[in-house]
Amino acid sequence: MKQTYSVTGMICNGCRTSVEDKLNALPQVKYASVNLETSEATIETTEKISIEKLQDTLSEKYTISEKNIFNTVPIKTESKSDLQQLFPLFLIFCYIITASVLLNSKPWELGAFMLDFMGLFYIVFSFFKFLDLKGFPKSFRMYDPLAKVVPIYGWLYPFIEVILGVMFLTRFEISIALVTTLIILGITTIGVTKALLSKKAIQCACLGTALKLPMTKATFIENSIMIIMAVIMLIKTYN
Repeated sequence: MKQTYSVTGMICNGCRTSVEDKLNALPQVKYASVNLETSEATIETTEKISIEKLQDTLSEKYTISEKNIFNTVPIKTESKSDLQQLFPLFLIFCYIITASVLLNSKPWELGAFMLDFMGLFYIVFSFFKFLDLKGFPKSFRMYDPLAKVVPIYGWLYPFIEVILGVMFLTRFEISIALVTTLIILGITTIGVTKALLSKKAIQCACLGTALKLPMTKATFIENSIMIIMAVIMLIKTYN
């Protein structure tokens, strides 16, 4: 008996191997093969295995569901909506915005607010990437074009964010920081756009691998906000 399942939550070959090993460890499984690109698992079994048992075999990081390929009604395990999964991202944005407003409330200065926002954005987001510096590059390569071609870029990216964050907060070489922001986030946004158009189940690495965030339009908007701010500040600087 052979069945194909959808598996979400995999972000790298390490995840694929982990899922594959856990499925193959089941006594009823003759052979299990996992495809990272299509987010699918093909399982050949000696007898029918319930979707609940398959889910219990995997960690909470992954969600497995039956594919409707035999004209049967697909059974899906309960999973969080994109909005629920993105809640940590929205919460962090609220904290960054609040802190930036408080820093520039008396007197209010829009330009200073944007610089502080970008600085805090980089510092906070780099912190989460450093929590798993080994795993982040693998996740980042899933959608960033430059990280795919130059693997070391994924390792350097968290450090680049720290440097840019400090530059914005200390007002050091702002023009260089703004141009660099346009370049690195522009490249990432291209990758994010391609990932969204392909509709693949890719995990966003903006907050590293510590938090399980789906690649959604929110990721595109997040990068776009930073790019727009950088463009506005460059225009303001040279006018």
